[in-house]
Amino acid sequence: MPTAVYPGSFNPPTVAHLEISRAVRTHFGIDHVVWAISEVALGKEQVNKPRFQDRVAVLERVASDYEWLQIEVTDRQLLADIALGYDVLVMGADKWHQIQDPAFYHDDPNLRDKAIMALPRLAIAPRAPFRTPPDQALPVPANLDSISSTEARGGATSMMLEPARQFDELTGAWSDPDRYEAWLIHQN
Repeated sequence: MPTAVYPGSFNPPTVAHLEISRAVRTHFGIDHVVWAISEVALGKEQVNKPRFQDRVAVLERVASDYEWLQIEVTDRQLLADIALGYDVLVMGADKWHQIQDPAFYHDDPNLRDKAIMALPRLAIAPRAPFRTPPDQALPVPANLDSISSTEARGGATSMMLEPARQFDELTGAWSDPDRYEAWLIHQN
């Protein structure tokens, strides 16, 4: 069964994450898409709110609505390590641009090149202003380019998937950090 992995922080999961996953299934004939979330995401080590376990719980609620979607928690950080054993690696063009930076490989271009060469087949979702290699471009609706977790955290909650929006409405997890802090206090 062909399987794709889509690593990310999913902070919060958006409609774009789901549509990109659907496009991967259709375009590559993939049976399962795994959203892999690192316990400590590379380049996002300071992200601690919402709590990791709350983000994972939201992802699991999303996945419960789709038999083809799975969630994997990993301690791996590099995409080359996360993608081991998968048929397709999914990412946005912004991530494709980022993983080419030698800084993520101890400033060693040889290590970077080795890691990139080890990647499985790539499915890269276009994202302006970054260039997407044409032979690896994933055909997705053009409007997905304007949807981002950053915008969703900034108050555009309609970009969030329903379980994330509901959790945010209940707790303020993404849109109201003070309310989320108060919610956390009441949980203890």
